[in-house]
Amino acid sequence: MKSIWATCTEYFQTDEARRHFKESVIHPIGEVLYQDIYVYVWLICFYHIFLIVLLLCLVVMLLKQQYMVTLLLQKIV
Repeated sequence: MKSIWATCTEYFQTDEARRHFKESVIHPIGEVLYQDIYVYVWLICFYHIFLIVLLLCLVVMLLKQQYMVTLLLQKIV
């Protein structure tokens, strides 16, 4: 007589058991995780877009300030 462990491992090595396990356990867990993480992924995307726009604005402001300083120095000299 086979042990329970041997019977279970033999059962899970069949293609039908793998397909059934994938359909009944893996896919529902994946869907739940996707629904929970979906909002956070969008928040991270918007946060990165906001940071990129902020950095571009800062670069433009710094370049503008540098241009004004060079103009002022040219007037003084």
